[in-house]
Amino acid sequence: MLLMEEITKDKSESLKPPRVGEIIRGKVVGRGKSSVFIDLGNWGAGIIYGREFLRAREILKKVKEEDELFVKIVDLENDEGFLEVSALEADREIAWIRLKEKKDSGESILVKILGANKGGLLATTSGVNAFLPVSQLNSTNYPRVEDGDATKILRELQKFVGQEMEVKILDLDPKEEKLILSEKIKETEKIKEVLKNYQVGDTVDGEITGVVDFGAFVKFGSESLEGLVHISELDWQLIENPADVVKVGDRVKLKVIDISNGKVSLSIRALKEDPWKDIENSYEKGKVIKGKVTKFNPFGAFVEVAPKIQGLCHISEFGSKQKMEELLKADCEYNFEVLLLDVKEHRLLLKLAAQAS
Repeated sequence: MLLMEEITKDKSESLKPPRVGEIIRGKVVGRGKSSVFIDLGNWGAGIIYGREFLRAREILKKVKEEDELFVKIVDLENDEGFLEVSALEADREIAWIRLKEKKDSGESILVKILGANKGGLLATTSGVNAFLPVSQLNSTNYPRVEDGDATKILRELQKFVGQEMEVKILDLDPKEEKLILSEKIKETEKIKEVLKNYQVGDTVDGEITGVVDFGAFVKFGSESLEGLVHISELDWQLIENPADVVKVGDRVKLKVIDISNGKVSLSIRALKEDPWKDIENSYEKGKVIKGKVTKFNPFGAFVEVAPKIQGLCHISEFGSKQKMEELLKADCEYNFEVLLLDVKEHRLLLKLAAQAS
């Protein structure tokens, strides 16, 4: 792709012949009812008319005689001896060139939000349509919907329609007319600098700012950085819904467990005593223990044998889901035999033992 400095050179004054597809700068020297005449210097006169006039009417209605205008050559000579040129094609190509230069330089741009769908926001800049994915919104604007409901997410995104946003260009492809934006790049760059003050293993104080189906967002530190506590890092117990464990506004202590690409992952459970520690003698292979069925899933039945310790009675022990649900009921206690205990992996496999009559 050309650079703007190459396009702005006055090529029409060179001795090289014009070529179809070349963008040049000319001066408006006349207007007809449905045509505009352009002085192209040594290359003679150009004309915008017919379909190209109609396509560029929004551009052309703003120009007057003596104004300079960028045009793209579409035909070297028509029946009347003019170079046929397009203002719209030049305008579009220049827009993409300028956008590419802004991407390369990391410059921020303002875009107008025109619409929303479940994947993100639809925008426009310099006459080019663009897309801002949900994942590229900054932490303030990210839709925090607790149950991850797509309809609720869309409702949150629709609040931005009609607004302007400051973004950076994440990716672009003029041939595919694809322009992908990011609002969080700027935020990520700042966060990367601040995160240099932290390292894996640090303990921090934080406040829950959002609860979603995959975990919780937490603000921490004097800089009000935001990190994620994945659902698996909220507690040692099996969690189906993070909202059952934490809520917005809760003050918590956290351990930094990962820092990468401007993101920080945190853990609440890492600062709690591991209930699986030193339980080998209580649940050795072959031992029969009592446990309460907490839930069923396609793999089998989850069984709570102690506070925050659950094992799995695999469906293969029953032969079918129907047979399993005939023998076991949720919230009821049964005797189970230990088949396998792996403390390191927090894995406890059980089978239903003979029940006392």
